[in-house]
Amino acid sequence: MFFRFLVSSTVLATTSLISYQSSLKSQFSLVSCSSSTYYNSFTRKSTVFVRSIMASSGQQFPPQKQDVQPGKQHVMDPTPKATCHEYKPSNKLQGKIALVTGGDSGIGRAVSHCFALEGATVAFTYVKGSEDKDATDTLGMLMKAKAPDAKDPMALPADLGYDENCKRVVDEVVNNYGRIDILVNNAAEQYKAAAVEEIDEERLERVFRTNIFAYFFMTRHALKHMKEGSAIINSTSINAYKGNAKLLDYTSTKGAIVAFTRGLALQLISRGIRVNGVAPGPIWTPLIPASFSDEEVQKFGSEVPMKRPGQPIEVAPSYVFLACNECSSYITGQVLHPNGGTIVNA
Repeated sequence: MFFRFLVSSTVLATTSLISYQSSLKSQFSLVSCSSSTYYNSFTRKSTVFVRSIMASSGQQFPPQKQDVQPGKQHVMDPTPKATCHEYKPSNKLQGKIALVTGGDSGIGRAVSHCFALEGATVAFTYVKGSEDKDATDTLGMLMKAKAPDAKDPMALPADLGYDENCKRVVDEVVNNYGRIDILVNNAAEQYKAAAVEEIDEERLERVFRTNIFAYFFMTRHALKHMKEGSAIINSTSINAYKGNAKLLDYTSTKGAIVAFTRGLALQLISRGIRVNGVAPGPIWTPLIPASFSDEEVQKFGSEVPMKRPGQPIEVAPSYVFLACNECSSYITGQVLHPNGGTIVNA
């Protein structure tokens, strides 16, 4: 969404500039080819980016299944795309301190990396034992992307379903960085169920603790260290808008996140803190092979109008947009929808 907006706006502006220069040339015999050269170069780069992402259009992933959640990104085939050479950072988050939950893989990794490219100091959480390799890989990526004036990134192991763990994470970030400017509530888990009768109390509590309790816990502790101009971004899902019969408890938490986002945004307007959400469609992340059968993985994403799953790097710029005050200062209580073309109206 953000990339389409950026490309359209820039092409429009560049086209107008070329027309204006042509007019000047006819009136004052000025000769200049620099704008035309820039336009052609920009168009070629934009086409390369679109083709590189769209290369997966209509593809089927190899059969694969992971039996334990959270899933592991480093064993997926193909590996989800968290980076893209065509992404051009412009210091949108220079000097900011960002905390991303579930930042070791999937959308969280792509968001953390884009934040680092944009100049932010980044801390992220992961599940110890299950996600150690992914967390180490992400930490290495962030170190390479780190801006000269940013501090070293941190990877913090935690089960965020419990208040005391969330407080410990926030305290550690503040002790090292002094404050929090951007909070991304992103960590989640999901399990299939053919009927509501299959969802027992233990599982229901587990999913709600990770997917929505943690958002409350992280936010209440982080707010003590957030000032005017800060931003909170919550990861919800297309399932909150269209429903999902196979993921009833997960879908319920994602609906709760939408309501949480809207209510919290109203609550924090007077403090100058914006709260928004992102509702991705089918994105190729470790949740997919850890949740679905081989056959479902092969067909994953084919149901949306674009006929393919999205990649994490296609979602991450939405978070950059919402985190950047220069880009989204008049936006709060809203949800962006990078979902492959599915229309949502709520």
